[in-house]
Amino acid sequence: MGDPTSNVNDAVLNSQELLADETLQITPLGAGNEVGRSCVLLTYKNKTIMFDCGVHPAYSGLASLPFFDEMDPRSIDLILITHFHLDHCAALPYLLEKTNCNPNARVFMTHPTKAIYKTLLSDFVRVSSNEDVLYSEQDLSRTMKRIETLDYHQEMNWNGIRFWAYNAGHVLGAAMFLVEIAGVRVLYTGDFSRQEDRHLKEAEIPPFPPDIIIVESTYGVQVHEPRKIREARFTQKVAEIVRRGGRVLLPVFALGRAQELLLILEEYWEAHPDLQDIPIYYASSLAKRCMSVYQTYINMMNDNIRKRYEVSNPFAFKYVLNVKNIQDFDDSGPCVFMASPGMLQSGLSRELCERWCTDRRNGIILPGYSVEGTLAKHILSEPSTITRLDGKEVPLRCSVDYITFSAHSDFLQTSEFIDRSRSGHIVLVHGEMTEMGRLRNALDLKYNKGQSVPNIRIYTPKNCQTVRLTFRAEKVAKAIGEVAKRKPEDGASMSGILVKRDFNYTLMSPNELNTYTGLKVSRIQQRLVVPLKKPFSQLATELNHLLEGTVLDIDEETKRPQLDILGAIQVTLLEDGESASVEWCTNYATDILVENIVYLCITHSITSAPVLAMDAVSVYRSKQSSSFEEEEKDEDFLYSALSMSRKLLEERFGALQVIDEDKSRFQVDSIDVIVDHRRGIVECEQHNIRERVELALRRIYTIMFPIPDYFCECCGC
Repeated sequence: MGDPTSNVNDAVLNSQELLADETLQITPLGAGNEVGRSCVLLTYKNKTIMFDCGVHPAYSGLASLPFFDEMDPRSIDLILITHFHLDHCAALPYLLEKTNCNPNARVFMTHPTKAIYKTLLSDFVRVSSNEDVLYSEQDLSRTMKRIETLDYHQEMNWNGIRFWAYNAGHVLGAAMFLVEIAGVRVLYTGDFSRQEDRHLKEAEIPPFPPDIIIVESTYGVQVHEPRKIREARFTQKVAEIVRRGGRVLLPVFALGRAQELLLILEEYWEAHPDLQDIPIYYASSLAKRCMSVYQTYINMMNDNIRKRYEVSNPFAFKYVLNVKNIQDFDDSGPCVFMASPGMLQSGLSRELCERWCTDRRNGIILPGYSVEGTLAKHILSEPSTITRLDGKEVPLRCSVDYITFSAHSDFLQTSEFIDRSRSGHIVLVHGEMTEMGRLRNALDLKYNKGQSVPNIRIYTPKNCQTVRLTFRAEKVAKAIGEVAKRKPEDGASMSGILVKRDFNYTLMSPNELNTYTGLKVSRIQQRLVVPLKKPFSQLATELNHLLEGTVLDIDEETKRPQLDILGAIQVTLLEDGESASVEWCTNYATDILVENIVYLCITHSITSAPVLAMDAVSVYRSKQSSSFEEEEKDEDFLYSALSMSRKLLEERFGALQVIDEDKSRFQVDSIDVIVDHRRGIVECEQHNIRERVELALRRIYTIMFPIPDYFCECCGC
């Protein structure tokens, strides 16, 4: 979990590049201060995720799309679709087929969502007029190949992004997505409901507290009626209208709330024999085709439906008649008619509304949310007339009632969800500006009243307006294998190879590198040709004098004279007699020795040889030898290490004064510096000078105590 702050100008970050890398950006391309065309872009650590990709129900054609021109589709790494409603998924084929969207971007949704997506969008393409069609049936079919499915609670990883889906309780298969990038977690709720209904479970609370919640605000501060009261009002109103000889129009989306209303009406008709002669019509061949999906995924519904399914199919309705088209409908008396779309903007529901609205006996019951700009929203204001699709004005005499069965969160559900999620940043989307503003004020009053520093920061971005938050996430390494066997203690150091994969760090032993990562440890064999400024015999004498253990021999392949130095470096005289090849397996110690050997080769006199040669071989022997007792070996090595560190510091900073066996004093820019070589501590009044010396000392210790030589057990270096 990161340590979030919204102060973009934090002085700790010294460069714009670093700041940009630590800044998380959330940009609504749709559903910003509006309901419709849900599409939210998340960018962090050069990763880009798109949540949902829908169209606006109040518009048509290109005007209904999210603002794709405000972003680069090539940058998208991941697309997550929450559910199958058009305002959340219907722009996906356009994005994938009509823009330069990244061909490697992966698209995920749940199994029921994908199963219904194709059928629902095929119907959307069919009913769109020629000038408003956004894509073809062929475009839609091609997107199916790119869509992948996931289960609730299944952990997925892609390109450094971890994500999970959780039940959102909105429609069958609806999901909220929890995404983690570099330790920062963002929860996108999509449309969700924390209230169980007749066939769906309530939305889950993810087990991991998110740093940010992007949450819907459809109903603002409104509070839904209790379910039993709402159902009683609904059934009583339906019965009242049909008993007075009227027709009931229920505008619904083909899938989702329609199934909930059918279950309620079926139960009410069963309990009231006097109504059983009045037909209930459901005009949706689409829903009939998708009903098999509901039966397939019955296990994703609540206990009530699953228990009923053990006896009989709860979606095989006794009193509900399916109508293929308006021509098959006998409009001769009282009836209940469920038709789509749910906002009366077009289609069969609009046609029946225009036909029945002039009769006072009839009634329209709006069971779901209505977007600004639609006829459903307009008739809630009780106008005296409405305008038909052909442009003619007709009187509105029928009754209009609004009894919401919308599976969207209300204020109580939203605030309870925020309480239990424990997030410090709330981004409101999917709400009209007025309702969203009211919700923001109510949440601010609840969580931040009387606080000088807000407990929770609340944002209400408009479309294309970016929320920027800075997160400096902690880097945590997970120790595995042999390294994890040693119990860590305060102040103790741990050694191993640190492996970074995406944004995850793992500490392991070098000899387990291949086991856990598939990587292999390689040995680098180097060969260098250098000119000789002296006879090869003289070079052999000088090296034997400086590096005891140098052996003069004949190379078996070339039959040329060869020097073997400590069994690690071979110096061979070449045919021209004026140059030699130096071969060695590279590591810190042998590299130091080779530098000195090369120096001897290109100088005329041994007196010019570097003073560090003997120290280098001392270090090398101390680490390679196993013939001495451990105590004697440690003392020899310590003496050599102290001597070398003093000489290297003197080379770097100038004259050095030895205070005692462990400490030295010297000056940097006329400022006294004291170094404790044994403990590796630097004392200096000037902070910047102390850091310079500490850095130099660390580099010296890296040469003298390289990790590969001490801890590598996979090779003989």
